Amino acid sequence: MPKTVPQTPGGFNPFGELIGLRFSKIEDGSSQCQLEVTESLLNPYGVVHGGVIYSLADTAMGGALYSVMSEEERCVTVEMKMAYIRPATDGTLNCTAAVVHRSKRLGYLESEVKSGDRLVAKASATFSIFAH
Repeated sequence: MPKTVPQTPGGFNPFGELIGLRFSKIEDGSSQCQLEVTESLLNPYGVVHGGVIYSLADTAMGGALYSVMSEEERCVTVEMKMAYIRPATDGTLNCTAAVVHRSKRLGYLESEVKSGDRLVAKASATFSIFAH
């Protein structure tokens, strides 16, 4: 049976809460999450730090995979590739993620980060799935 994921703050995802990440959907191997751009997330050039965008995509993909795992399973990122398309400086970043393939021990996922309708970045990742 798939896991249910808390979509409200409260200790489930402390790092995500730290940067302001919130999920609006986590179900059936996909997820959507948002992040309001604040000054503390910018690099010295006034652009959203690449690590913030990377974290958004990584967390979204983890959420998508989490939705198709059993209560006994956990996952961790093994490898991730990120392509930064254009800078983001303000507004809301929206990330969608989906499981492309899942086997017993590995998951392959893809995600997109957008600012409005403008593509900011794309990512793909391999996750390890294991029993805890």
